[in-house]
Amino acid sequence: MSFDYKRLFKFELNLDDKQKKYRLYGGVAALLVSVVTASIPLLIVGLAMTAMGYSGWCPLCSAIYR
Repeated sequence: MSFDYKRLFKFELNLDDKQKKYRLYGGVAALLVSVVTASIPLLIVGLAMTAMGYSGWCPLCSAIYR
């Protein structure tokens, strides 16, 4: 397993439907909790997870697994 920086920025759909669903639901839950607790780091994590779930692309998965 090696880390490839070139693939990190290459947009390829690499999440299946199950992973997309979990990231989308987890991101929305993190967004809701961050609004209630006023946590900026949790807000950023929630936005990133929601974006990855919606788009179907994870840059870290692109760099490591593909």
